[in-house]
Amino acid sequence: MSEALMQHATQTIEVGSKSFAAAAKLFDAETRRGVLMLYAWCRHCDDVVDGQELGFVPAASAPAPHDAARELALLRDQTRRAYAGEAMRDPAFAAFQEVALKHGIEPRYAYDHLAGFAMDVEQARYETIEDTLRYCYHVAGVVGLMMASIMGTRDPAVLDRACDLGLAFQLTNIARDIVDDAQIGRCYLPAAWLREAGIPQDEIALPRHRAALAKVAARLVDHAEPYYDSACAGLAALPLRSAWAIATARLVYRQIGIVVKRRGPHAWDERAGTGKLTKLWLLLRGGLDALSSRIRTTMTPRPARLWSRPAADSAVAVAPAGGAAGGRHAVRATAV
Repeated sequence: MSEALMQHATQTIEVGSKSFAAAAKLFDAETRRGVLMLYAWCRHCDDVVDGQELGFVPAASAPAPHDAARELALLRDQTRRAYAGEAMRDPAFAAFQEVALKHGIEPRYAYDHLAGFAMDVEQARYETIEDTLRYCYHVAGVVGLMMASIMGTRDPAVLDRACDLGLAFQLTNIARDIVDDAQIGRCYLPAAWLREAGIPQDEIALPRHRAALAKVAARLVDHAEPYYDSACAGLAALPLRSAWAIATARLVYRQIGIVVKRRGPHAWDERAGTGKLTKLWLLLRGGLDALSSRIRTTMTPRPARLWSRPAADSAVAVAPAGGAAGGRHAVRATAV
């Protein structure tokens, strides 16, 4: 069963995220297993709520009606049962149970992540960048917190940096996927920014707005930069191989934002990404960043202007039973 779970998790990440699959190989065996198990659960939850398979709508001549709220309610219940130690038949939840119990992942992180899906199902609107960052926390920042737990991190200051990296990843993902999201009726950009750019929210995907949209995307990419910088300060607290993997992932995701910004109005002609040679170069740079982090004696203060994750006593931890549900970008923090 143990090897079957690992095989399932490995296949899931190789299909769902080639970039993160490459970075994950840098972890030591135990950490890699935990990271892949967590990814499999995140990917599964995302797909179940959206009625997809590994991010794609399954081919079917007559797809069955999809009730996202009901699906998320079931995911919440399965999560509760996983933490209770009940036998899990679903491979993704068996994987999650193993990693959550072994590494002491706090239940509130898992429920906070599931709460992010509700923001999509309820068609939440994001008026300000702070509203967008709150969404980013639920679907990506909290994934950083769970991954940090797998790497043995419990220091709140280091957890803040792990959350910052998730926020940066998600801001990059939103910039890359603006048009794709708009075509399915979703928008994570601050409405205030769109108004300033003169783009009606129901016209985001229209080609005539590409020049203005490129400026909004560039603004979002720039907004991610201080979070990428903040995350770098947390590398010193991680084991060396984990630091290398995270440093590499940080550089790969950041490069995607650079590509989006460089392409300007053509950013959405094809999906922005990084080629094999670029990934190899960034892997080497990530190794240097990990090594250089070893010589730091203290962590630089986190800038006060950055958005901060909810405190333990005020986090939006969804109760295991009941409530509304939904989501799409849940694994975008690990799915580029």
